[in-house]
Amino acid sequence: MSKISFEDIGSLMATFYAHDGVQDGQVVKMTGNGTVGPCSAGDIFCGVAGMPRNGAVGVQVGGFVKVAATLPLSVGKVGLVADGKGGVKAGDGISVLVADVDTVEKTAVICL
Repeated sequence: MSKISFEDIGSLMATFYAHDGVQDGQVVKMTGNGTVGPCSAGDIFCGVAGMPRNGAVGVQVGGFVKVAATLPLSVGKVGLVADGKGGVKAGDGISVLVADVDTVEKTAVICL
């Protein structure tokens, strides 16, 4: 267990309409005006969805957040794209700070 925690540092949330299939904890992309949906592999994501309710969803668009990750992934400033399974993978996408990679849980802490 790490003695360092990045949980919720600088968290910035925004509310969007949610397309069908949006799930808590997955990366999402813009699909229309004020609307987000699930990402396919290689998509540029805009943030991480919270729990959808009544057709809307809070999306974390800034700050540190833990996401599922397709490995290998390194720490530092890294280009990331959606992996098509709700998480992220290395790719020619948005540049984010990867602060921690857990190879057992297959997660990463990123700063959006």
